[in-house]
Amino acid sequence: MAEFFVLDSGWVRVPTSGSRRRDGTGALVLFAISALALEMLRSGGGLRAGTPVWEEYLGLAAMSAPIAFRRRFPIGTVVASSVAFFVVGIRMPDVALQLSVQALYFFALFSAMAWARDRRVVLLVMGGVLLLMFGWLAYQFLLGSAVSQITEEIADPGRTRGAVNPILGAVAYTFLVNIAYFGGAVLGGQAAWNAARRRARLAAQAETLRAQAAELKEHAVVEERLRIARELHDVVAHHVSVMGVQAAAARRVLDVDPKAASSALASVESSAREAVTEMRALLGTLRQGERLPAEPDRAPEPSVDAIPGLVDQVRGQGLDVTFSIVANPPDAAADVGPAVGLTLYRTVQEALHNVRRHSTASAATVVLRVSGSGPSGFAEVEVLDAGRPRTGTSGTGLGLLGMRERVASLDGSLEIGPRATGGFRVRVRLPLARRHGDEDPAETSATLVPAREPVESGR
Repeated sequence: MAEFFVLDSGWVRVPTSGSRRRDGTGALVLFAISALALEMLRSGGGLRAGTPVWEEYLGLAAMSAPIAFRRRFPIGTVVASSVAFFVVGIRMPDVALQLSVQALYFFALFSAMAWARDRRVVLLVMGGVLLLMFGWLAYQFLLGSAVSQITEEIADPGRTRGAVNPILGAVAYTFLVNIAYFGGAVLGGQAAWNAARRRARLAAQAETLRAQAAELKEHAVVEERLRIARELHDVVAHHVSVMGVQAAAARRVLDVDPKAASSALASVESSAREAVTEMRALLGTLRQGERLPAEPDRAPEPSVDAIPGLVDQVRGQGLDVTFSIVANPPDAAADVGPAVGLTLYRTVQEALHNVRRHSTASAATVVLRVSGSGPSGFAEVEVLDAGRPRTGTSGTGLGLLGMRERVASLDGSLEIGPRATGGFRVRVRLPLARRHGDEDPAETSATLVPAREPVESGR
């Protein structure tokens, strides 16, 4: 019972801004319905004579008016309704037994349990109300006129008799009906309060998850920028160091071996151009992350059309790489955007690098799949090898981290792990178009099977 009534909860159900007007309108509508039902009952001879009409309508107003405050002052509403119902029952029992009046009181009891702020106080108040009402019933049967009325009805020859003692049957029936009436109001109101509390908790959790998702996404962007900054340092520093060595060699042999000096200077020129190209590409990526337009004189980032050249380059370094494209329709690769294309290119680059450095495989297979176009289309790249992990070649893990961040930022899926037939698989699947209005990272699928070291980047 304590768990159901949540006595230790500090949550408060707060009415909405328009609840005051709706409750006032509801009270007026219920009063009109009750008045109409009263006149219909009067026309059918269901009311005893002797009670002034104004008093009957005053009783209906006293029962309807508290409904206008049921959400703002739920405990006051049930107290006022209980007093009004008790007085109407004493003065005008025919009016109190009217269905609309019974519904008004039920609604007041239900509202108290559904909207009360202090659960302990409302239980105490409801306990007092139940004690009053059931005490009233007990008084009617023990000291009131209820038993004499039942005896008179039994004496009527037109009445039928059952197997149970008439007085016992009337008492049991009356108490069962009232238990169902008051119990339904109390339990139903508490169930409504519990449901509202669950909805509020779910809404708060959803808001927390959205905030955490936004924070995690921003964190991923920051980490990606830091990784690119590290790559910028590594790539440019490498080229600059080569330029320094070659320039020093050219200076030393400039007078004695002009041909060797010319070769060294050509190497310096080549390294400088490569350094500038790499620097511009990385800076362009950083600017795109800031939603700034890339400068027109920069070379475009590599995309899926650069994968064959990458495969040829790796093949020339001793790894037998097979490349194939599966496109539906045949020109679907043209729909691959620059961000998706760059991610697929970097995936192939990282995966082949790991095969060469961390695996015993002498061959690898690269498959590019593009299907459809627009929001329903996807692009996928898969790199397979049949080798085993090479011992003593563990990497730093930055390559895998960067791969995961790129894929997650594009709402894609990443699979890295051993194949059932031997070897390893790296597979990335990306939608051709981002889903608008769906920025929750929880939608991003990144399935990582416990992987060997070859999937880690050595950089």
